[in-house]
Amino acid sequence: MPRPFTEAERAEFLAEKHICVLSVAAGDGQPPASIPIWYDYTPDGMIRINTGVNNRTARLVQQAGAVTVVVQREELPYKYVVIEGTVVAATTPAPLEARTEIAVRYLGEERGRAFARHGDDADAVLFTIRPDRWRTSDFTGDV
Repeated sequence: MPRPFTEAERAEFLAEKHICVLSVAAGDGQPPASIPIWYDYTPDGMIRINTGVNNRTARLVQQAGAVTVVVQREELPYKYVVIEGTVVAATTPAPLEARTEIAVRYLGEERGRAFARHGDDADAVLFTIRPDRWRTSDFTGDV
């Protein structure tokens, strides 16, 4: 039987490198839009996501103002965190420092810095998401 994470376990899990799935209302009777995307978990408990300012995801997040973020471990033991949150900031242009931190998290220092430098700040938006509700499951005891 899975057990919920403690707050410390949840913070530790989210600080690890995982791809998240961001879901947002699509409107007009369409199902929610979902996209795998890089994220950053800040020490103050916020989720940060950087994306192209003119893409569909950015437009939908701006319109909805609320999202669901799923972060999971795909190897045994399975674990996941579901975050329902409010978008508290949409920063355009996305600050190079934030874009670099996110890219370095996934690509390592050298490749991450190069990746961030090749982007155009004006073409990116940094969303900051405040978690409002959490659901967590840790299947370690089931393995």
